[in-house]
Amino acid sequence: MMPMAAFTPYDRARAPWDRALVTGGAGFLGSHLCTRLLDSGVEVDCLDDLSTGRAEKVAHLAGRPGFRFLERDVSEPGCADALTGPYDLVLHLAGPAAPAAWPDRPVALLDAGSLGTRAALGVAARDGARFLLASSPPYLSYGPSPAVPGHDTDPVGPHSAWAGAVRFAEALVAAHAAAHGSNAGIVRLFAGYGPGMRTDDGAAPAAFIEQALAGEPVAVAGNGGHTYPLCYVDDMVDCVLLVAAGRSVRPVDIGGDEAPTALEIARRVIDLTGSDAPVVFVDPPGGPPVPPRPVTGFAREIFGWLPGVSWREGLERTVAAFRDRPEPVPTVTTEHAGEW
Repeated sequence: MMPMAAFTPYDRARAPWDRALVTGGAGFLGSHLCTRLLDSGVEVDCLDDLSTGRAEKVAHLAGRPGFRFLERDVSEPGCADALTGPYDLVLHLAGPAAPAAWPDRPVALLDAGSLGTRAALGVAARDGARFLLASSPPYLSYGPSPAVPGHDTDPVGPHSAWAGAVRFAEALVAAHAAAHGSNAGIVRLFAGYGPGMRTDDGAAPAAFIEQALAGEPVAVAGNGGHTYPLCYVDDMVDCVLLVAAGRSVRPVDIGGDEAPTALEIARRVIDLTGSDAPVVFVDPPGGPPVPPRPVTGFAREIFGWLPGVSWREGLERTVAAFRDRPEPVPTVTTEHAGEW
């Protein structure tokens, strides 16, 4: 294994790892991490069962030396046997993201947070690899109904499975670090956006971009005054890799310093798309969302991370990518089903 060294946003050509495993690698952030690692000379095994990820997000990596895609569920028995490694970095993103990403799948969600995290930790322990869990903010409320680990008091409420899965995954990582001395850490991701982000969960700014490009009214919840700590995906990848290159066990918040309002985002999107679509104000069930705010002081002080892309510039890049995304998706040639 290569010695650990600082991985900074300004030195992307060099990485302190030889081979990495990225679970959930065909998701939004996972696909960007796979690309960045490969560009830095790291071999990458991308694992995804494609329940929420999409193969087309990593189709551009097919055939690149050092890249392997495995269509498997990390929480299924025997999955670790296919992950031969050896790895010196395990990025575990195949866990519970926002509740909207797991509609009507509470059992799979709980398995991902528990069995999946345990399996990924086991692979990292086997190889002596640095392990990093990508988690969700510890508080996320929609109107008067908290949907967060530690705050959802209804064990059978609509978001209880998601809340429990997030809480258990983080607790398991912390317990491994404390009991076994595992080189394991946690990053909490806030309001990431950019090319390739999900568009089916109704969240800003993706929903606004889709609506504006389609010429539909741009629907803003409430009066549009709630704010989003937007963090462009390149900045988010920078911070994830900075934390991965360290040995911090303490959870690290990753989110934007700027926090434009939903109405500001909607108007910026309309301007960038050249759309004539009007802004309409809607009242969602339970009231407008209350996006959580990150506390980024730790990322700044310990890892020297600073977001480099403003929300206005990030939206410009994102809208351009949505407008120019290729159709159809490139064909992937596989040696056998589920692996290439």
